[in-house]
Parts: sequence; structure tokens; C-alpha cells
Amino acid sequence: MALGTSLSHSNPSVQIQVSHVSPGHSEVWKKGGRLLSALLAINVGLVACVLVSSGSLEEVIVQDTEVLAFLVILMLLSTLWMIFQFYFSCQKDAVLYKDSHAGPVWLRGGLVFFGICSLVLDVFKIGYYISYIDCESPIKLIHPMVQSAFIILQTYFLWVSSKHCVQIHTNISRYGLMLVLITNLSIWMAAVSDESVHQTKDLEDDHNDLSVTSGYHEQKDSVGAHSHTCQCSNHLCHIFQTGYYYLYPFNIEYSLFASAMTYVMWKNVGREMDDHMPSHQRLSPCFCFKSIFVGLLLGGGVLLGGIVALVTYKVQVNSQDSVYQAHIMFYSFNIVALSLMSIGSLAGSIIYRFDKRGMDGHKNPTRTLDVALLLGAALGHYCISYYSIVAMIATSPRELLNALNLVYSILMIVQLTLQNTFIIEGLHRQPFQDTVQEPEKTIVYANVSVAQSLPNEEPPVSTVPVPDLMVIRMQATAGPPWNLKRRLVQEMSLFLLLCNIILWLMPAFGARPQLKNNLELNFYGVVVWTIITNICLPFGIFYRMHAAASLLEVFRMS
Repeated sequence: MALGTSLSHSNPSVQIQVSHVSPGHSEVWKKGGRLLSALLAINVGLVACVLVSSGSLEEVIVQDTEVLAFLVILMLLSTLWMIFQFYFSCQKDAVLYKDSHAGPVWLRGGLVFFGICSLVLDVFKIGYYISYIDCESPIKLIHPMVQSAFIILQTYFLWVSSKHCVQIHTNISRYGLMLVLITNLSIWMAAVSDESVHQTKDLEDDHNDLSVTSGYHEQKDSVGAHSHTCQCSNHLCHIFQTGYYYLYPFNIEYSLFASAMTYVMWKNVGREMDDHMPSHQRLSPCFCFKSIFVGLLLGGGVLLGGIVALVTYKVQVNSQDSVYQAHIMFYSFNIVALSLMSIGSLAGSIIYRFDKRGMDGHKNPTRTLDVALLLGAALGHYCISYYSIVAMIATSPRELLNALNLVYSILMIVQLTLQNTFIIEGLHRQPFQDTVQEPEKTIVYANVSVAQSLPNEEPPVSTVPVPDLMVIRMQATAGPPWNLKRRLVQEMSLFLLLCNIILWLMPAFGARPQLKNNLELNFYGVVVWTIITNICLPFGIFYRMHAAASLLEVFRMS
């Protein structure tokens, strides 16, 4: 302000020139472009939500082919826009700035991994619908083909452009990114709906003790196809169907990863920022596990134990004689895992109380989104846990299975609260700085007799031979000093990361006792409890994967 005032008094022409420049004009247009693009996304998203939910209900005449046609149109429009964006991003002044926090290597690597699994899912779908080519609509075969092309192009687009702060055609970029975002969310809704219909059908079959004839196309599939009978043309139908149902969790995570990266790109459109972080403060993309032992060992033990528990649960829960033992084993394992995770999160939060690192208050869209997703997705686990607590207390909490379910639900709430506190505080901390003392400035003489002839006022003189002094300096700068707090934070982060991975794997691949133990089902009823689980479980599953990704970021910053 003082500088502007002095310029206006010294040179009136400058005052006139400055008056034509409105500092808030570009900001107003940026907010207007964000608002309009967000409104476009909300409306398209609501249409997708209505179509997907209507197509999954037998009582509604909306067919699954209409839903798939809508998704194909969205994917084709998004593909055309990404090709358009590739063309304009090569122009001069298209990308002047890059957000160093956006699109880290581990996030892009996860996107590629889930994208490959989604491509395998599309291959299984193509093979499945080819088996019913005589009695199925062509759109069911077109949909996985278009989705494969969309996944390939989008993965490459996000890998290359996730850090870009686009400076030209900003409004078109915002609309296009919101279109891509809502396309991914629509695909996510369709996959969650398809998986929920599959789980609900299994629940109804178990509840009503119904049997389904094998070899016939008699279930709701692919965004709520209405049931009908259709003969399979080969013997691979069951393999293809089972394969793509088990790959749905990867497709769901891919859509959410892509949505998060697209949202950060949308926030960075027109953003004038640069990476002024000094080179010694940049976070290295490598992950050094050589000094980590306790967290890796305990986390690996929980991960292996969870895999054994998952396989055992899936085998025993389908047998009427061992269903009770399967649930006892599941709840016992989760109670132990949640207890250890709660202790680890609490210990990490206590360590932060004694940490001298400052808080990072810089604007960071990636971190803001991570925190919002953590808190929002955790509501799924919170909701189911509180419903379970009410049901268990109101029935028979003294019975073993009910008591285990009650303890499991309470520990879930405690663990989520402590883990979110640890992660959010870790994301807002400044990275650890490796400070090595600068060696004292000395004058080195190879000839000792020259040093003895100098006056006393001269700076201290080192009479150590040159080779020995070089060895000392190499030892001083060989590595960062050992830091106990840093080591403990890394141990806790890695342990919690591995635990969250197994807690994602178990419900994602069918270990959902809420739908099998009949405790909450008998209390709330089939219809109400099915609605609660179909809404809350997908958010709970996503929370575990996102928490693992955030813990990896905390580990990297440590």
C-alpha cells in the first residue's frame, strides 16, 4: 500500500494506469467459473444418481440398458475433452505453474494399479456378455469396451497433467474437469449399486433359503438388470461373472482415485503459484524402510493374520455348521487389530505433543481434500457402528456373539477418532528437517611449519592432513542424525498403513458379517438394514483405502 501511494503521488500517469487494473476481477471470474462448473456437475450427477438407483429397482421401469447408454455418453464426452486438453496443453503459456503437492508418485502408481485391475474387469465383462450375445442388448457389450478406452486415456491424462495449473481456456478446463469428475463418480455409483444388488440378492437367498439354478442368467447384473432367464452359450459364464464381481473393489477405488485427482486439478485451474520450496526441503519420492522394523513386523503380522482370517471366514460362513465359529473368529481378529491400531494412533498423537515442528499453514488443495474425505468417509463406519451398538444393547449383550459385536463397534468408533486425529495432525506438520552442523571454517595447510609462523590474530588453523579432514567431513554429512520422534512416527504410520489395507481387503472381498450374522438384521428388519448397509458400507470401505494413502503421505513426510 505504501509503495502504491508513493507511486501515485510521484507519477499521476501511473495512477491512471493502475486504476484500470482490478485485482479482484480475475478472482471474481475464477469463482464464477468454479460455481457454474460445479452447478453443471451437480445436475449431471443427480441425473446419474436417479438413473442408477432407478435401474437397480425391479419395481421401476427404467432398464439397465438406459443407464449404461447414459454412462457411455458421459465417457465419450470426457474422452473427447481429454483429447482436446492434450492438444491445448502443448501450446505456449498453457501451463506456467505446477502444484508440487498434487499427484504424488504413490497416488499415480495406485491409479495405474487399480486401472489395470479395472481393465481386467472389463475383459471379464466382455467375455461374459459375449456368452449371452444372442439375448442381450448390444449396449452391454459396448459399455465395457468404451470404459476400457476411457480408463486407458484417463490414466495417461492424470499421470501427465495431475500437477498442472492450467492458465489458458480456464473456463473450458473447469467444465471439462467437472465432466470427468462426475463421470468417474457415476461409474462409482454404478459399480457400488451393482455390488450392492449382488450382496442383497445373496442376503435374500440366505434369509429365504432360496436356491438359484446354475448356468442361467437369472440375477440383477450390471447396474440393476432386471431378472430374466437366458441360456449361456459356453461353460465360462460362471468364471467370468465371479471374476468381475471380485474385481469390483478395484474398479470402485480407481474411480475414487481419479475423482480426487481431477478435483485437485479443477481447484488448480488458473492458480498462479510456483514451487518455491528449497531443494533441501523437497520431499523425496523414495520410501526408506531400512530403519523401520517394529511397525513393519507388527503390521505385516496383522496383514497375514487378516488374510488367513478372510479366507477362513469365506469358507466357513457358507457352511451352516460353522457360521457361528466364523463370526466369532472374525470379531476376535478385528477386536485385536482395532485395539492395536487405537494404541498406535494414541501413541502417535502423544508424540506430536512433544514435537517441535511447526504447522504448515500454506494453501494446499490436496491436503484439504484428504482431510475432507477422511472425515466424510468415516461417517459410514460411524453410522453402522452406532446402529449396531443400539441393536446389541437392546437385545442380549450377554451372549458371546452379541458381546463381541458390541465391543467391535465401540472399538471401531474409538479407532476411527484416534486415527483421524493422528493423520490430520501429521498432514499439517512441517516435514522433518535434517540439520547437520556446518564444519568450522579453517585454513588448511599441508605444511605444518607454515601454520606455526602465522600470528595469533589469524583464525584457527587446522594442522590435520588433508586426507584425514576429508574423511571427517564425509562422516559428518553421511546421513541425517538419528531422531527418536521421527523413528516412532514412521513406525506408527507404517503399522497403521498395513492394518488399514487388511481392513479394506476384508469387507471389499465379501467379509461383511453385518449381512450374515442376523443380529442387526432381525432387530431392524431386512429392508431397513439392507438400505443402511448398502449406503454406509461403501463409504467405510473407501475410508480404509484413503486412510492408507494418507498414512503413506504421513510416513513420507516423516
